[in-house]
Amino acid sequence: MRITKLAGGLAGLVALWCTPSQAANEIVVGFATAASGFMQAYDKPAQDAAMIRIDEINKAGGLLGKKIKVVTADTKTDQAEGAKAGLAVLDQGADLVVVSCDYDFGAPAALQAQAAGKVSFFLCAESVKAGIQGVGPFSFSASVLAAVQGASMSEWAYNKKGARTFYRLLDSWTVYNKGICDGFDWQMPNLKEAKLVGSDTFKNDDASIASQITRIKNLPKEPDAIMLCTMMPGAVSAVKQIRAAGIKSMILNGSSMDGSYWLNAIPDLSNFYVPVQGSIYGDDPNPKVNEFNKKYKESTGGDPSSQYVYPGYVMIDVWAKAVERAKTTDAEKVVAELEKMTNEPTLFGPRTFTKELHHQNQGRYLIIGTDNGKPKVVDEWTISAKIPVDYLVSK
Repeated sequence: MRITKLAGGLAGLVALWCTPSQAANEIVVGFATAASGFMQAYDKPAQDAAMIRIDEINKAGGLLGKKIKVVTADTKTDQAEGAKAGLAVLDQGADLVVVSCDYDFGAPAALQAQAAGKVSFFLCAESVKAGIQGVGPFSFSASVLAAVQGASMSEWAYNKKGARTFYRLLDSWTVYNKGICDGFDWQMPNLKEAKLVGSDTFKNDDASIASQITRIKNLPKEPDAIMLCTMMPGAVSAVKQIRAAGIKSMILNGSSMDGSYWLNAIPDLSNFYVPVQGSIYGDDPNPKVNEFNKKYKESTGGDPSSQYVYPGYVMIDVWAKAVERAKTTDAEKVVAELEKMTNEPTLFGPRTFTKELHHQNQGRYLIIGTDNGKPKVVDEWTISAKIPVDYLVSK
């Protein structure tokens, strides 16, 4: 019995000794994201892109000489489950907690990371709350604010397409949609000859926007551009109705309408423009992006569905750079390095983080124009000034 007890005790000591040693050879990234429910359509593509960057880092020798280990937990597109998923990956030793694209669905897991003193990154949330303002000082987003999209498209249309009259059409369904129009509203006074000739709202699930279209058609002259602040699925119906009514105005929207998967509903669509961080159409001016698209297809079996794939890759890239520079995964030191990044080059445009904002209030966008149902890169634009943090927070 003494021998048995001694052996058991030694086994316990060996286990205690081995576990920290194994952990010391790994850095853990925990994905508390949606593997089921409607958010899966947003989270999985960006997560797949993140996995490509993780694989690249591991093949190059790892991070701080250690392999990155991935652990996952399904939020099930449920806020209560999101908090549980955050705790689950933290219990598995996550040094970085990656959360859902949407602020509302990602915040519960991000708050768990904040409480545990760990860095969190939203895959592609575009609300200012996905950061210091909504979660805390250890929280960041990998994408670019929705407001930057609205500001970019209006300034681009004014400067490059000669637009002078604008109509503002807001889908009031989500904070994201409002954010696009908030950026448009901020930019308009900066466009000296621009005039807002009308403003209206609708809801994403409205079967008809006939009354809004009537008000546009009753204008003395068709507007040069319609700033449409909306997202799927209702966006397709809105665009289709506008064109069916004979309105030929340039239509501007945010990044949410990137992708060709919906264009069969409006096969001859033209004069339609959106901003993107990278092109999924094989014509990105950066050949490395086109190479990434091929790698993504090899890895997943399908082409990127929209530009929302790309922030997942960016997230791992900037976090890994911060870890290398900090020489540790300690959250405070990693955050300090992230906050030093100013126009940090990434495959999908520069990234800047500050002590006031863990998001992008300025960004380089490619402009995708659709002509006769075929989308392609037509230009590139960066807004001339950053959107002030106090303006973003006030909205």
